[in-house]
Amino acid sequence: MQQALNKTILLVLLFSTLAPGAQPAIDLSGLKKNGARVHTDKSYITIQWPAGKSGMVKMILDRDPARPLFHSIQAGSANRFTEVVKELDPVFILREGKRTLSPSSGGWDVFFDKVPTRPYITGLMTFSNRNGSVSSDGSRTIVKIGTLKAASFSGHLEITLYNGSPLFNIAAVISTAKDSTAILYDAGLVHKKDTWKTIAWADVNDRMQYRETGMQDTAQNLEVKYRAIIGHTATGSCAVFPAPHQYFYPLDEAFNLKFTWQGRNYLNMVPGFGIGIRQDPLGDRRYVPWFNAPPGTFQRLNFFCLVSTDSPAATLDAVKRFTNNDHFVALPGYKTMASHFHNEFITQVALSGKPVPEKPEFKTVLKGAGIDIVKLAEFHGVGHPRGPDSVRLKELQALFAQTKRLSDTGFLLLPGEEVNNFYGGHWLALFPKPVYWVMSKKTGTPFLSKDPLYGNVYHVGSKEEMLRLLEQEQGLAWVAHARTKASTGYPDQYREADFFKSDTYLGAAWKAIPADLSWATLSKRVLHLMDDMANWGLKKYVLGESDIFTITRQNEMYAHLNVNYLQLKKLPRYDEGWQPVLDVLRNGRFFVSTGEVLIPAFNINGKQAGDTLKTAASGKATITIQLSWTFPLRHAEIVSGDGKQVFRTSIPLNQTLPFGKQTFRWPVQLGNRKWVRVEVWDVAANGAFTQPVWLQQDKAPAHGRPVQ
Repeated sequence: MQQALNKTILLVLLFSTLAPGAQPAIDLSGLKKNGARVHTDKSYITIQWPAGKSGMVKMILDRDPARPLFHSIQAGSANRFTEVVKELDPVFILREGKRTLSPSSGGWDVFFDKVPTRPYITGLMTFSNRNGSVSSDGSRTIVKIGTLKAASFSGHLEITLYNGSPLFNIAAVISTAKDSTAILYDAGLVHKKDTWKTIAWADVNDRMQYRETGMQDTAQNLEVKYRAIIGHTATGSCAVFPAPHQYFYPLDEAFNLKFTWQGRNYLNMVPGFGIGIRQDPLGDRRYVPWFNAPPGTFQRLNFFCLVSTDSPAATLDAVKRFTNNDHFVALPGYKTMASHFHNEFITQVALSGKPVPEKPEFKTVLKGAGIDIVKLAEFHGVGHPRGPDSVRLKELQALFAQTKRLSDTGFLLLPGEEVNNFYGGHWLALFPKPVYWVMSKKTGTPFLSKDPLYGNVYHVGSKEEMLRLLEQEQGLAWVAHARTKASTGYPDQYREADFFKSDTYLGAAWKAIPADLSWATLSKRVLHLMDDMANWGLKKYVLGESDIFTITRQNEMYAHLNVNYLQLKKLPRYDEGWQPVLDVLRNGRFFVSTGEVLIPAFNINGKQAGDTLKTAASGKATITIQLSWTFPLRHAEIVSGDGKQVFRTSIPLNQTLPFGKQTFRWPVQLGNRKWVRVEVWDVAANGAFTQPVWLQQDKAPAHGRPVQ
């Protein structure tokens, strides 16, 4: 009798589930205790999560596809909530174009592509059904819901809620089977009723601006600072902003291309009034590669939101904390260095006949960003590196005079060039003092001569003489934008060359080229090169580079910057030379960061980056690493090699909360390994990485700088 009754109950439940209009149950099997509370019924998914000093946040998602997804978002305490916003829908607009994948341009690592010059399509992503799951990932709660479609892509919506902050992320997780695809996306929150009363943002001069929504007919693109736009209601604010670096694919210029939008009927595609983030499909009108979207990868088109019962200005202050106010924070025992800037101040200003400003804007911008040392890359296409001597030496004299004048006790401006001669591809040279040299040599001209005005002058006519100059003047060289741009195929093509194996060749420079939204990190191109060089048996290092031209206050500079944290207790004085900077680089005593993740201390069994560790017979060792961060961390990766293979061990850091600082100790097995390094990445794909620690081997390589 009981068995028959149970069967009847099961049949009733089955038919009620399959009845027209009935909603399938939300899968909660992945939920674990993490401080969040989840309740589901046939109409709503309700989630509360602890938001740190902000108390609690409650999100109510509507399961009816005919109604807005975000039924209500509230802030307050477990017993009393204030509704901040209601009846909002996420919106995504996808642009799908064709990628150039010529091997000569680097394949998927290509930068020299102009996607918007070829036909592309722009479409509003459709969102159907409200089925899905709610799961836990450490201190995060993840909602996967619905079906998304646009052009050749399909997938689902993903909402991630972060304990410790009123922060959440909304992502369209989509994939395509089509090959050679490049994409862009715009996104935001939209309502059909008058949810927002005022829209607010900071302009490029860092002044708050406010606009009443009223009855605006069309949407507008806005030039803002901090990449954020804020909707204000009678009870609070909601900020919308992108990942600070990941959303900005590589360009030659850091122009502010109005990366936010607000208003009605955006692009004549979005019904209702919205606020959001956007990309200009034409970019800086130079090379415009967009984002890679290889077939079968899950592209995560995402943006962040932060809700608050505070004013728009206070809410923006909370957003700015995630990028330290777009500032690279000072660390005791370190100085920050940024490299590779083509602002061409010498040819376009100092030697142009125009008035030379006492304090040029580029210095104000870079020093104001917390950068202590800036290495220029002047004369890139506009100078006279090959002479004639009278012009070349005058350009160098002006370069040295201006870099000296603009350096001070808190800012060191280093002269430098991007060299296109001798070694193959493009590369940068750094000397510890001003050096006069011409990148050509006529028959009968000596390698070194004495000029009555300039002193020692070198004429270089070959890679052998270039190496000789670097050795004689204790300089360093490294490949710029390795394996892409005009350095496609390098340094691989000269890996056996004497100059590459020399102590004067540092290694390579890292920038986020290419951009791929399926990665939880920024570009892997030069990180893989760092591993390859280590497996080649040479001690080479990788520093960060920006490789951009115009530098102004109006630009979106922070998105395109990264820095090197050098282990320097004090800033060298220009007059005394900057040999300590080169020593730190040459010895690997630095880490690279986008600014949000920092590595104040790192060692393996007491040995720092650049050191050689004698491994125990067992191969056991312990990594000790101190981290500080703004966004919650995602994972660390321990990368090592044995001279042939690369090994990667991922360590989840999904228990971390925003704005943390902690020392971690990770046991590692390093048997038969020759080197090891560490990367750390957060939930917005911001990161930092160390230089390698070298592991002692029984037998050193026959050539180059041996891993001892």
